[in-house]
Amino acid sequence: MIDELIEKVIDKRNPTVVGLDTRLEYVPNHVVERCTGGSPFEAASCAILEFNKAIIDAVYEYVPAVKIQIAYYEMYGPSGIEAFRLTAQYAKSKGLIVIGDVKRNDIGSTAEAYACAYLGETPLNGTKMPAFDLDFVTVNPYLGTDGVVPFIKACKDYNKGIFVLVKTSNPSSGEFQDLPVEGKRLYNKVAEKVVEWGRELIGAKGYSRVGAVIGATYPRQLEELRREMPNTYFLIPGYGAQGGSIQDVMSGFDEHGLGAVINASRSVICAYQRSPWKEKFPPERFADAARAEVLRMKEEIEAALSNKGVKPW
Repeated sequence: MIDELIEKVIDKRNPTVVGLDTRLEYVPNHVVERCTGGSPFEAASCAILEFNKAIIDAVYEYVPAVKIQIAYYEMYGPSGIEAFRLTAQYAKSKGLIVIGDVKRNDIGSTAEAYACAYLGETPLNGTKMPAFDLDFVTVNPYLGTDGVVPFIKACKDYNKGIFVLVKTSNPSSGEFQDLPVEGKRLYNKVAEKVVEWGRELIGAKGYSRVGAVIGATYPRQLEELRREMPNTYFLIPGYGAQGGSIQDVMSGFDEHGLGAVINASRSVICAYQRSPWKEKFPPERFADAARAEVLRMKEEIEAALSNKGVKPW
């Protein structure tokens, strides 16, 4: 699956991932008003799904992937989970790679159930069926190897991928991730395990299906980890609304402009609420604003890579 992601990055000439971290308050009133009937949770989930579909329709030609953060769907209960599943299904129907930002992990048997749910297939009375059928998921490594192995097995069995949390973008990540361990930081030790876990899953393009999450808000660590993890693809959150700049993410790329995908969530899906796009696009054209922001970001990345001396893709 990592080779497929890279091929789409090259084809679209764009390493941008659109994060569908959709809350009801992000959805314009005209969409909300169309979704009536049922419980308030069902109406909210209907509006979120319609919003997501419009965003996907506007951007699928220009980006390789979407990332769907499951917390924004769990908060709307069972109907929200169904909106998550249908959003993923719709994105895949448009040819997009789907990253489920689920940050799962547990003891081995429970991790196996999570891996079945999101990457593999669920046993059902003598047969098996996929529940969510995502392409990648994010994985928390805190429980150690036995909590990650089931996800790695799913990667092998179903040609899927994972991104393991290494150095996250949130302000307090250093409380644990920066602790000294055997002369290094804890995130360095996690990075070593990610490299080890992914060694047998390196694809034709030189990158493993076991990737890493490295936040844009820590550019020094991003540069350091790029050196330490030459065969590991990075998912880089924190760009845009969280404060990460284009220069902050540049060290995540290799000499070919590959090695990383940059996630942008609110800066894209809420573009119609933000300058300069809110002056150009009314709420009824929220999807056009999202497309405009994706194209602006694409141009910004290409220019930054060129200034770095990289001729990408």
